[in-house]
Amino acid sequence: MADSHSGESLLYLTDEQLRQGIEAMYFAYRGFTADPDRILATMAYGRAHHRAIHFIKRAPGTTVTNLLEILGVTKQSLNRVLRTLIEDGLVESRVGSADRRERNLFLTEAGEALENRLSDAQRTRMRAAYRDAGPEAVSGFRRVLEAMMDGEMRRRYESLREKG
Repeated sequence: MADSHSGESLLYLTDEQLRQGIEAMYFAYRGFTADPDRILATMAYGRAHHRAIHFIKRAPGTTVTNLLEILGVTKQSLNRVLRTLIEDGLVESRVGSADRRERNLFLTEAGEALENRLSDAQRTRMRAAYRDAGPEAVSGFRRVLEAMMDGEMRRRYESLREKG
């Protein structure tokens, strides 16, 4: 007999239950991004700047090409974001040691400070939600998010997780 948490019972989700899950994700995302958005707005930055800063922090020295693949944005869009971050002294671009055509990206001290402010706001929100939901829900939530990722995105995500 399948309980309410078994995989078998999940095969019979109604369209209404799926719609509620989709809507919950939209509203949760708004909450998750609200605090960083307020910080970024005071600096005339947007979410693209936040994502770039986040992934440069997670992989110091990452290349522009790698960042393009992770973010899934156009080269023109990323260049615009990086130009602003570099001009404002938040990101440093260094010539690659192995390939001089590559540009390796690093956060400056000011970039690190901004990334910490943005991440602290999100960690506070996630910590409270995780604490409220409990460990089984947290584990299940991560499994759901991972299952929704496309194969290549999942590989990139796992690669970042391995780096710590």
